[in-house]
Amino acid sequence: MDRRLLQGLNVYLIGMMGVGKTTVGKLLAQKLNYRFFDTDILIERVAGKTIPDIFASQGEESFRELESKVLEELSAYTCSAIATGGGIVQRHRNWSYLHHGLIIWLDADLELIEQRLVGDTSRPLASQLASLLEARRPLYAQADLRVAIAAQQTPEEITAQILALIPTVLKPKPVMFTNSQGQN
Repeated sequence: MDRRLLQGLNVYLIGMMGVGKTTVGKLLAQKLNYRFFDTDILIERVAGKTIPDIFASQGEESFRELESKVLEELSAYTCSAIATGGGIVQRHRNWSYLHHGLIIWLDADLELIEQRLVGDTSRPLASQLASLLEARRPLYAQADLRVAIAAQQTPEEITAQILALIPTVLKPKPVMFTNSQGQN
């Protein structure tokens, strides 16, 4: 894929926890020669505490507010691959920031997500996977591009799949010609 097709657009990776947004986002950033950001890591830096600690001490609503502020800041950048938290799609306001770029949904079935999260205690909402996936799936489906994740796929294969699919949703901008008086 020719990186110029993106014209500096940010690439936002959305999807449930455990689908590989961070791993794939880092690889995608390398392939595109983009910067990489993970909203969850930035939230922890801004708050000075872990996400489970934010949930425990301040609650989910405070976490979501911080998440929106971080996303707002990131949307001002260009040439960035951004892994978002699984619930970022639940706030209408966040979609205005996501629409500043190309939104890619990494979609995995519940069974695969559960396998990947076995023993992971760092995710406050992991115990509610089935209900979260059911509630969020229609929101994720609003992405520009859906990439189905299979259990045997490597992050490199998923990244290659994304790069192959991006041109199907982004079209080159037409070249505008003007006449000698500067009119189209």
